[in-house]
Amino acid sequence: MRNKNGPHWGPNIRQLFSLTDNNEINYYAEQIEKRNLSKRQLEEIIKNREYERLPIETKNKLMNSEKINVKDLVPNPILIRNKNNIEIIIEKTLHHLILEDIESFMKDIGNSFSFIGSEYKIKIGDRNHYIDLLLFNIKYNCYVVVELKVTEFKVEYIAQVQKYMNYIDKNVKEISNNSTIGILICKRENEFVIEYCSDDRIAVREYEFV
Repeated sequence: MRNKNGPHWGPNIRQLFSLTDNNEINYYAEQIEKRNLSKRQLEEIIKNREYERLPIETKNKLMNSEKINVKDLVPNPILIRNKNNIEIIIEKTLHHLILEDIESFMKDIGNSFSFIGSEYKIKIGDRNHYIDLLLFNIKYNCYVVVELKVTEFKVEYIAQVQKYMNYIDKNVKEISNNSTIGILICKRENEFVIEYCSDDRIAVREYEFV
């Protein structure tokens, strides 16, 4: 497997990075081809445990060569840069950290994301609402609503993201766009609650500071 920006080193991933899991090795070899990664870029995503952080369901899809959608590739946890070790106590602070390095954030949650807006204003009835982050995924041709929480997952968070997604689908997206998806980022998941109130369009993920 050859990368245009580097030597024919793809097949040597196992030796270069001391990897032992064949599925993990195959994943990174495929990323070299798909994303035209340099050796330095590959080192970075391996250091950030990109494959390890993929959901189990996504790993199974990859092993079985099943169709992957944009939500499948959102890692867990999502890495957020916090160089000054700021103590996070409110959502506004978390929001600010992400905006400080929005490019790194978008790279971490997957490929082909572009930034549309922060605190994106929408009006429902006579009330204004603000979507924490509105992104667009070019590869999958869909808007992505991102909502930030600094607490453990709560059922009502799903309803909030659904409301924003439905608004974008009805008032912003074009006919040619695919349906909007959501990413709900919390301090902690609650997999037992999520099991009974999840929405296939929404990825619920934890965050981790690096």
